[in-house]
Formats: sequence, structure tokens, C-alpha cells
Amino acid sequence: MLGTLTLSVGGMALTGCNHIHGRPGPGPEVVRPEEVLDFPTLYKENCAACHGATGKGGAALALANPVYLAVAGEDNLQRTISKGVNGKLMPPFAQSAGGMLTDQQVTVLAKGILQTWGTPNILAGQNPPPYLATLPGDAEHGQQAFTTSCARCHGATGEGSAQGTKGKLGSIVDPSYLALISDQDLRSLMIAGRPDEGMPDWRTDSAHPLTDQQITDITAWLASKRVSDPGQPYRTHP
Repeated sequence: MLGTLTLSVGGMALTGCNHIHGRPGPGPEVVRPEEVLDFPTLYKENCAACHGATGKGGAALALANPVYLAVAGEDNLQRTISKGVNGKLMPPFAQSAGGMLTDQQVTVLAKGILQTWGTPNILAGQNPPPYLATLPGDAEHGQQAFTTSCARCHGATGEGSAQGTKGKLGSIVDPSYLALISDQDLRSLMIAGRPDEGMPDWRTDSAHPLTDQQITDITAWLASKRVSDPGQPYRTHP
């Protein structure tokens, strides 16, 4: 009788150990943030708010653009994700640059973007301008190239037009807009276009494709329209 009671109490004690407060249960453990290597999860948590849940439709440059991805390539994507864009809204995501992601997670994002929205060999036989500018820009020549190739949709001075493919286009020389967008994004838009908005890429904007020099010059002209402290009277009212 006594032995039976002892065994029963012991059994209760052992059973009770499974319910100790704070002890992990039988369910799956929570994955540490640095161990998340699933592209959809990483993209949703770090990129979708600006670039759109499906790689487009967000406030930032569309990533679901096969021409853009083909021109940029994995190395440039990985560098931009890692280091961000200095002085603009794209922050650095790599831990080495002050972000929260490991190098492996950055690589997963870059590869995942290409695999999800890229189209292999889409530019086979083409000769697109390079992603990064290598030539000096001339703003005066850029204005001339803009008038020839871009004014039909964006207006002669870049202040918008009612003749855009999707109705009236806003100003691309607005100081607030230029303060938010980088020279690289301006260049990328001219090379890759915005298919979601009906903007053609460098090949179809005019009778002749835009050259590397023309894109560099137009970028220089647009950049010359930036002002200090856009929208703020700091300079006249310190």
C-alpha cells in the first residue's frame, strides 16, 4: 500500500515536471531573427513597405521590372541592400552598415528578388547602358536630350504634361521629389522604364534608343534642379 502511494506520488511529480512555468512546450521554437532565411518573410518584413508587396506599386523604385533587374544584376542589388543610399530614403540593412540583417540574409534577398521577378536572358543581344554611370555629365546637353526624348510625356521643362500615357504626369523637377530620389534611381528609371506606369525603357522612348551619355547628361540636368532645404525657409529665416 505504502509502495503504491510512493509510486503514485512519484508519477505525479514526474508528470508535473512537464508543466513547470517557463519551460518550453512541445511546439516549435521561435526562430531567432538572424536565422530567418526565407525570402518571402525577409522581403515582407524589410522591403514590401516601400517597394510594394508584389515588387511594385510602392513609393520606391519597382523591383518587379525584369529590365531593371537584368541591368542592375545581383552584385548591385546586394550592395544597395547592404549599404543603402546615402542621404536618401533607402537605409542600410546589413549589420556591418548599422542595419539588422546578416550578410547571408542580404544575399537571400538579392537572389530572391532576381529569382522572383527577373527574366533570364531578357536582354540577350541587347547593349543596355551600364547600371552605374562612368561618364561625366553635362547638364546643358542633358536639357537638350530631355527635350528630344522625354518632353512628349513630361513637358518641355519637366513640370508635367497632360499627354502622359496614364493621364497628367506630375513634375519631375519638383524640389521635393528630387530631394527624395537619388541620381542612381533617376538613371535606373531612364534605363529600365516603368512598365507599371507605361514609361518605356531606354530603347523605346524616342526614334533612337537613349545612349549612355544622354542618360548621364539628363541625370545631371535633373540633379541641377535640386535646391537646399526644399520646402523650408531655413536659408532666409535662420
